[in-house]
Amino acid sequence: MTKQTTVRLPVALAEEAEAAARVQNKSVNEFIVDALTIEIDRVRKDPDFVARVKRLVERDREILDRLAE
Repeated sequence: MTKQTTVRLPVALAEEAEAAARVQNKSVNEFIVDALTIEIDRVRKDPDFVARVKRLVERDREILDRLAE
């Protein structure tokens, strides 16, 4: 399953993404999906990012618990 979204890129970045995708014989969509996959994998390994996620989840859980009362 996929989800469609719109991303606004600076012209120079869009041109570079298009050129890099062509060199790799990929669509721009595939190029961007690959880049996002790599970046998400990188941040998942970052202890500071993981700690911030846990704090955010806990805060949201507290808010949702209050709403459910």
